[in-house]
Amino acid sequence: MRFNNIALAATAVVSVTAARPSDTPICDYYTTALLKNNTAKNQLTLLTLLVNTVVIGNYTEPNVGIKVPGILAAGKVNDTEVNLLPYFSGELASTNRGGKMGVAVNFLDGGGAAPLMKNKAANDETSDQYFLLTHLYQFFGSLLGCSEQGMAGFDAYKAQSSMYKVHKFMDLDYYQVTYFVTQVGLAAASFGVAEDDIKAVAMALNSIFNVRCAPATTAIKAQGAQLQSICIDKSCPLAKDGVCSKYDTPIEPKNATASGDESSASASMASGTATATGTSATTEASATTTGGATAMGLSWAAAAVGFAAFML
Repeated sequence: MRFNNIALAATAVVSVTAARPSDTPICDYYTTALLKNNTAKNQLTLLTLLVNTVVIGNYTEPNVGIKVPGILAAGKVNDTEVNLLPYFSGELASTNRGGKMGVAVNFLDGGGAAPLMKNKAANDETSDQYFLLTHLYQFFGSLLGCSEQGMAGFDAYKAQSSMYKVHKFMDLDYYQVTYFVTQVGLAAASFGVAEDDIKAVAMALNSIFNVRCAPATTAIKAQGAQLQSICIDKSCPLAKDGVCSKYDTPIEPKNATASGDESSASASMASGTATATGTSATTEASATTTGGATAMGLSWAAAAVGFAAFML
């Protein structure tokens, strides 16, 4: 897949995004708009482009002119510093592998940014990076209503059903979750997704993932209702009809590295992301819930609240 052709298609779609029929899923509509044929393979390509951009920032050129720093970049939300890199680099013991405490996992072990810039999940199919990215493609595909998912070319999501269980040892706060979803929104906007569609998805996700103590809710239809709160810190808004007794007391993840060398190496890798557009992942990006992207004509009052989904 040639990135320049995809990005040029994204430029063209800006003028037609408002015309998406209400009975056409977001995934199907933008797959057709960007890649012409609404096939399972093309739907996977769309989700790969979106998720990879969320992670490493802009890596296609040209695009519609919206800069995406990516979640490996440090940033700010309402003047609060946010740095999500340690959750990916193995610096923090924050991954739930079925125990009572989090463990350290390096999710950049499949080549880091380099394969993502080639529209891949990783350099191999056995790394933690590969499983993380492919599950992200599948999870977002289900959330966005990809009608061809489950057919040859785009597997259905069959991994962990409770996003709370996945993230319970991360102790994520409102600012971290908001920063993540801001990158999701910017990535979508960079490919020409309409503001109304971005807001609709963010508002739906906000009520499920970006609240404390949410009652069991269905995120993936085939998996049924599960505990889904990702934002579990006291800074997170309390869910309507919250069931806090079903959630464990949050545990702050411990630093798993003696010297921070692993994190430094990962940060160095991250700084080389998106070199096709000159974007550096070490660039500090600001995001607010009251207009963090107003210069680009986007309303983030609704869109900059949502969820962090680095699930397994």
